[in-house]
Amino acid sequence: MKFDELLAKVRKMAEGVDVSGAGFLAVQVNITGDNGGVFYVEVKDGRINIEPYEYNDRNCEITMSMDNFNKLIDGKLDPVAAFTFGKLKVNGDIGKALEFSKLLKK
Repeated sequence: MKFDELLAKVRKMAEGVDVSGAGFLAVQVNITGDNGGVFYVEVKDGRINIEPYEYNDRNCEITMSMDNFNKLIDGKLDPVAAFTFGKLKVNGDIGKALEFSKLLKK
């Protein structure tokens, strides 16, 4: 999968997520490997935005391979297990990373 395809997949998933009651959340996602890239997910004012840029004032940053991120968003990889086994790295507020993982399950 190419990075642009992954970004389109995440945006499509976000269309169905209800974030009306969620607080502010800004997570930068770093995808490693040949088809890697950077994007951010921002929840603000009851809306979710996903853009292919770095987010300087982020709550946290997660780093994963393309394959593992796909498994994560498809529900085939538990985020806590991924973190425990080193498949997911978190830099910043781990609580916000857990909030982000809950958004993926909605």
